[in-house]
Amino acid sequence: MTRVSGTEGYAEEAERLIAPYEALAFADVHARVLHLIPQTPSRVLDIGAGTGRDAAAFAAMGHSVVAVEPTEALRGRAATLHPSERIKWLDDSLPELCQVRARGDTFDLVMLTAVWMHLDANQRVLGMPIVASMVREGGTLILALRHGPVPPGRRMFDVSAEETIALAGVQGLRTVLSLHLPSIQRANQLAGVTWTRLAFRRS
Repeated sequence: MTRVSGTEGYAEEAERLIAPYEALAFADVHARVLHLIPQTPSRVLDIGAGTGRDAAAFAAMGHSVVAVEPTEALRGRAATLHPSERIKWLDDSLPELCQVRARGDTFDLVMLTAVWMHLDANQRVLGMPIVASMVREGGTLILALRHGPVPPGRRMFDVSAEETIALAGVQGLRTVLSLHLPSIQRANQLAGVTWTRLAFRRS
């Protein structure tokens, strides 16, 4: 089986990761960006959907969700944990997102939570135009970038807000939010992990 770059460590740890990921409430994880999430039923693309926690929350809000997760061990469990007619699960990955592109869809909201920092510099340059092309006029792209020690067996890069803002700007995405925040997880706080939350709008 060919491993998708950036997914290192997740298949092996899938069962261990499910409980702590699911224990984090959507409203707590995304507290600083909740005001940017559409209030009426919309189309959402959740890239790197993991255990499906966020996709399920979006579906519960009435949104139609395309949930992208390249790690089969997570994707299969997510579909079981969060069965919903409003969620379409895809085996796809950055930077190309071939399956999503083949659908020809655009979205009101595109979410990349703890995903973008798994891409190296070349992949980020390749990936941003593809991600940006999926944000429809008036739509929003929200990213969360992790900073701090890299867990053993994982592949992560320390991606700056400045670089990400510049890449998005070239694609016609206007920055509407940029925040540097502590982790909400105690273990991460002790390890010195922080996060950058970025949001962009196509207008």
